[in-house]
Amino acid sequence: MPESGASRAQQERTHISTTGTGAAESAATGTPPGNPAVTDAARRTGLLVTLVLGGLTALPPLSMDMYLPALPAVTESLHAPAATVQLTLTACLAGMALGQVVVGPMSDRWGRRRPLLLGMIIYVVATAICVFAPTTELLIGFRLLQGLAGAAGIVIARAVVRDMYDGVEMARFFSTLMLISGVAPIVAPLIGGQVLRFTDWRGIFAVLTVVGVVLTLVVWKWLHETLPPQDRHNGGIGDALRTMRGLLADRVFTGYMIAGSLAFAALFSYVSASPFVVQEIYGASPQTFSLLFGINSVGLIIVGQINGKILVGRISLDKALGFGLSVIVLAAAALLLMTSGVFGDVGLVPVAAGLFVLMSAMGLAMPNTNAQALMRTKHAAGSASALLGTSSFLIGAIASPLVGIAGEGTAVPMAVVQLVSGVGAMACFLGLCRPWQRAS
Repeated sequence: MPESGASRAQQERTHISTTGTGAAESAATGTPPGNPAVTDAARRTGLLVTLVLGGLTALPPLSMDMYLPALPAVTESLHAPAATVQLTLTACLAGMALGQVVVGPMSDRWGRRRPLLLGMIIYVVATAICVFAPTTELLIGFRLLQGLAGAAGIVIARAVVRDMYDGVEMARFFSTLMLISGVAPIVAPLIGGQVLRFTDWRGIFAVLTVVGVVLTLVVWKWLHETLPPQDRHNGGIGDALRTMRGLLADRVFTGYMIAGSLAFAALFSYVSASPFVVQEIYGASPQTFSLLFGINSVGLIIVGQINGKILVGRISLDKALGFGLSVIVLAAAALLLMTSGVFGDVGLVPVAAGLFVLMSAMGLAMPNTNAQALMRTKHAAGSASALLGTSSFLIGAIASPLVGIAGEGTAVPMAVVQLVSGVGAMACFLGLCRPWQRAS
C-alpha cells in the first residue's frame, strides 16, 4: 500500500466495534454476531479456535526448542563439529522462511484450511524421517523439509487472525497467542531434557511426530475456513508476486517487517547459541539450561500479557514497540560488555539476567510489529503474513551460524549479533515507520 494508506490504517484502527470479538465468533461459527441464542456456542468455538491457532504458532518453537538440549549430544553421536550441527537449526529456520512465501499466497487463493492440512501432513512425515537420519547431512535435509511444511502453521495462523480481528483487538489477540505459544519454549526444553534421560536425541523427533499428528487431527476437526470465497485471489504466481511487490512498496509496512525481523534475529541468536553458552562455557547441565530457558520464556509471556491486557488501548502500539526495542538494545549492549570481559569473569548469573531482560522485551516487540504491519494489509493477509514470516526466518537463519563463528569458547559473537540486530531494528522503526508523523 502506498504512503497514503496511512489514512486507511487509521480507519481500520477505529473500526474495532464492527470487527472485534463478535466478528471473530461469527467467522468461527457461521452465525451472526449478537444473536443471544448462539452466544455461548460462539464463545466456546472462539476459545477452540484460539487454542488451535496457539498450537500452530507453538509448533515452530516446539520443533526447535525441544531439540536444543540435544545439540551437544547430536554433535557427539554423528561425529560432526558444532557449527555443522547448528546448521540443522538453520535448515529448519530457512525452510520455514521459504515455505511461507509459497503457503501465504496459496492461502489467499484457495483458503486457509486446505494448504494448512497439506502442510501439517508433510510436517509429520518429515519429522518421522528425522528419527532415522544416519548422518548430519541427511538430518539437515529432512529438517529443511520439516521447516518447509511447518511454515503452513505459522503463516496461516497469522492470516486467520487478520481474517477475524482488526485494530486494537488484533494486537490483543496476538498477545493472547503469545501466552499460548509461549508455553512451548518453556515446556519444550524441559521435555527435551527429560527425554534425553531415557533415550537419545532421536527420541525427541519421535515425540515431535506424535505432537504433529495430534495437531493435524485438531486442525481437521475444529479449524473452519475463515476466508470467504468472494475474498480470495484467483490469479496465479504473477498476481501473487505483484501483490507482494505492492506490499513491499509500502514504506511503513516494510519498516515494521524489517524491524520485527531484526528483533527476531536477536531472539534466534540466543536460541541458537544458548545451549553452547550455558552448557559448554558456563558448565551447566542440560536440565539447568532447560530451566533457564523456561524462565526466560516466562518473562516473554508476562511482558506479552502486560502488553495485551494493560498497554494496548491505553498507549499507542508504536510507543510500546519503541520501548521494547530500546530495552533490547540496552540488554544486548550489557551482554556484550559482560561476555567480552570488560567486567572480568562475571559468571552465569549476570549473563542469564541480561538474557532474561532481552527475551522479556520481545513481548513488546513481536506482537506489536505484527499487528501494526497487518493492520495495513487486510486485502492480502496471507501474502503479508508470508512476507513477515519469511523476512523474520531468513534473517534469523543468517544470524544462527554467526553466533558460532568464533568457536564454542566465547559468547561474544552472540552478543554482537544481538546488539547489531537491536540497533538495526530501532533504525528501521524510526527511519521507515516514522511513528511521530503518523501519530500527528
